[in-house]
Order: sequence, then structure tokens, then C-alpha cells
Amino acid sequence: MYNTSFFKKILLIVPVVLLYSCDKDFNAVGDDLIGDNHFGLESEKYAVLAYNQEITPIQSNGLAVNGLGIYDDGVFSERTASFATQVSLASYAPSIGTAPVIKSVTLNVPYFSHVTATNPDGSSTYALDSIYGAPTGKIKLSVYESGVQMRSSYFDNGTQNAQMYYTDEDQTTDPNYVNFNTYKGPTPGFTDRLNNSTNVLENDNFFFSSVEYADKSKDATTGTETTTRVAPEMRLNLNKAFFQTKILNAPANKLSASDVFQEYFRGLYFKVEKSGTNPSNMALLDFTKGKINIKYRAKTDITTDNDTITEARTLVINLSGATASLMQDVKKPAYQAALTSASVTLGDESLYLKGGQGSLAVLELNDFGSKLKEIRDKGWLVNEANLVFHIDSDKIAGIPNTSAGLREPKRVYLYDLTNNIPIVDYAADGSTSITSDPKLSKVIYSGIINVDPTSKKGTTYKIRLTNHIRNIIKKADAVNVKLGLVVTESINITASNKLKSRIQMDPVENPNEYFTDAPRASVMSPLGTVLFGGKSTVPDEKRLKLEIYYTKPN
Repeated sequence: MYNTSFFKKILLIVPVVLLYSCDKDFNAVGDDLIGDNHFGLESEKYAVLAYNQEITPIQSNGLAVNGLGIYDDGVFSERTASFATQVSLASYAPSIGTAPVIKSVTLNVPYFSHVTATNPDGSSTYALDSIYGAPTGKIKLSVYESGVQMRSSYFDNGTQNAQMYYTDEDQTTDPNYVNFNTYKGPTPGFTDRLNNSTNVLENDNFFFSSVEYADKSKDATTGTETTTRVAPEMRLNLNKAFFQTKILNAPANKLSASDVFQEYFRGLYFKVEKSGTNPSNMALLDFTKGKINIKYRAKTDITTDNDTITEARTLVINLSGATASLMQDVKKPAYQAALTSASVTLGDESLYLKGGQGSLAVLELNDFGSKLKEIRDKGWLVNEANLVFHIDSDKIAGIPNTSAGLREPKRVYLYDLTNNIPIVDYAADGSTSITSDPKLSKVIYSGIINVDPTSKKGTTYKIRLTNHIRNIIKKADAVNVKLGLVVTESINITASNKLKSRIQMDPVENPNEYFTDAPRASVMSPLGTVLFGGKSTVPDEKRLKLEIYYTKPN
């Protein structure tokens, strides 16, 4: 009886219309992907206790993408996201050459983008993905040499432990991330900010540009000029005098090995502030693909007419190693009140999900748990079990808003919060994405937003936890664990990050139970949404319930 519904659902996957990019508006697969015709099966609905849980400062190293900028969604918070990273030489013990002289130093970090048009001259028009907030927003961006040596591990009483960096370190230890005691001159007016270009679009009025670069180069022998086209990227001109002293004129032993180099040059700190009264925005970036390109000329052993020949060289520094996303959140009053007044006994009417140092919802299936003996005694067989979360559009008025760059999370992730692992339905779902977006895999487990085709606003998220419920029924020793619900930047990432300080969840009923971790992919996301909870005061048609379709023997 279990397999009949499953195979019919799989057949319905095939004709679904393909979706577009991972960061575009779309009509999501969800309720319409797998049919809800249950062929006369009988359903039972169970109350769900659901309440808000704040995510306090949390480990932010090891993220696949990092936010940079300022994002104010008008509902949850104004978030300022700075970033720190270790750096490494592309090749250690480099041969610098004699009397090197820097020509340029650029920092390059690619943006997530896609081509929207190819032009007659061979150039391309791009649109940026993963930009949040005003499309033309600006930020004040300052890049400094970091004063913090970011190690990947440390030793404690002879035991090697992973080093953790947390989202709040920018607030508490900001001065340590800027090495104010480094090189000071002789450039007149030089400050410690490395991106000291006179072009304010690279610092005080920085913005994420979608313009393609056309890099021209000329062959030294033939004089032939070629053009290399580069997709949109962050491209900052950095202070040449600093890198002349710090890198090209460095003692050879400082560039000889990674451990020595990372003690000598501790990396970069990207500090974000508001750009005057300009509207702001934020981008998600993969900084591991970033590089510093030092172009210089050095003397060779060749002379012509008693003149020493110089040759062009490039030394590359990679933005790799330990990293940290550094977040400062100024919460909106309604959001702060919802977190402060969360009730672990009565549940909450509104569930606030917010990525980063944000919040999640805790779910307890106590009503279902109280009926387990009856279900087992009567031999009911579970055909399907779902949780449908209705979006409270009034609470997130103004989201989504394409012109303002405000987005709804395209996906939520339900997991075993007690053990910080995926539920069995996630693990058992081997379905791949029906689009080019790998983030839309596991379509049976789902959690993908359903969008109203007219308003283009999200309506529901649906999670299937059929196997999770079956296991609880079948196994007498199975624990009816607490479940967590978060927004997620990637459904393919299930690892958890540690809170800086554990939180006692229910001091009265369960004083030894603590909240200690949250999903890593949630920390990566800047987005949030508000869902209706399971409290009895929520209108019945919007109230969160566990719905199970049974086959009931005669």
C-alpha cells in the first residue's frame, strides 16, 4: 500500500515546467509537483507545538558563500556583513627578481552572474545573482591588512581542535581586525585602507557592478593587441607602496612556507559601513575564488647596449584559508518582541525564520505522540505525512519586492533538532533537480516555496516527513524528537555550526536540554520569512498541523 502512491507521485514529476536560476523569482515546485489526490485514503490531522528560537552569535567560518554589504528587509533587521579571510601565496618561495617595481595591484573576486544578451561586438550583458537590497545600492568598503592570524585549528592540552570564528566578532573585537601598526609611508596621505583608489566607486561609494570587463594586452614581440573579456567581478586597485614593501621587498624567508607567510601577512579584513545617505545592498560571494594580482617588472641577467632588460611578472596571492562572516544586526521591534516573548509551552502564533545570526522555529509533535498506542493497536499504515507552513503575508508586507531587491527564501529545511541531523526523508530522497539549479534537488522531501502565479508572492512551504513518522510508529523505542525549521541557502548542505554560547531551551520542564547548533546553510542566508504557527488562536485554514494519510484496515 505504501508504494502505490509513491510511484504515482514520481510519474507526476516528469511534466513539470523547468525553473530558472537559483536566485531568480520563480513559480516553485511543491504542492503542484507531486499530486495530492490520495485516492480515498483517510487523513488525520494533529496539532503542532511550534515556537521561535533565536540564533545567537554562531560559528561563521567554513561557509560556502559569505555576505558582504548591508541588507535591510524592513521586517527582521538591518544587517551589516563584513568579512575576514586568511591569504596564501599561489607559489611559495617565489623568485621575485632583482629590483622589482610594482605596476599595479588588483583584488579580484568574481560575482555570481549570468549572461542576458550577447552583443554584436562580442561582449556580453550580464545580470548579477545573489544581490539583496537596492539594485543600485552603495556601501562604504574598506579593505585592511588583518591584525588577526586566522588559524584553522589550535592545541589545548595536547589535543588539536578546530578553530571557530563567530558572527559577533566584528562588534567585540573590531580593532583587532585592522592592523593599524603596519606600513605608514612614504606615500603622502596614505592611510591604512588598502583600497585607496581615487575612484570612490571602489571604496566610499562602492557598488556591485554588472558590467563586463574588457582587459587589453599587447604582445611584446609582435605588438598585437588582444582583448580578454571577464565576467563581472569585484575589482579593487590596492595600495602599491604597501605591497612593494610587504611582498616584493620582504625577506625571502617570510615567503618561504605557508605557516611563516600567514604569521607574517595575516590576511584581509573587508569592513562594511553605510555610504552616506545612499541606499545599500548586499552580495553573497565565494571569496575562495578571489585573488590579489601583483603585476611588476624586475631586472633580468640580459643587457643590450649596456642597458639592463626588465621583464613583466605577476605574483598571485589567493584568498584562501580560514574565513569569518562578521555580522551586526539591528533588529526591528516586532521581530525582537517575537523572539523575546517566545513560548515553549503554548507555542507562538507567528514563526520568524531568519538566516545568519537570526532565528528558527522549534516543532514538537506531541499531539501525534500521544496517539501512538491507538495507531499501533489499530494497525494503521502511513501512506504519506506532511507539514504545510502558510506564509503570513501581512507580517512580511513589502516582501518580495523586485525593484527594492527584497526576496523571500526560496526554500526551508526541516531537520532533527535534537540530534542536529537530517530527518530520514531527506536522506532517503535521491531525486535530483529538474532544473539547472542543484539547490532544487530533493523535490519529494521538498520545502520549496509555492508562489501565487498572479501576485508572485509565496503562499506555502510543504515538507514531507512520511518515513520519519513511519519510523516513530514502527519502532517502540523511537524518540519523538524536536524538529527545527530554518531558511536555507543550499539544500545540499546539512552540516551544523556551533553557537558561541549554548542556550537553555526549557529551564522548567527540561533544564538539561540546550540549543547548541544551527544548520550551516541557514547561517549563509540573509533572508527571512514569517509563517503561521500551530497555536489554537491561528485561523484554522492557516494553522500549522501535521497531516497524515492512513490506510486503515477494515
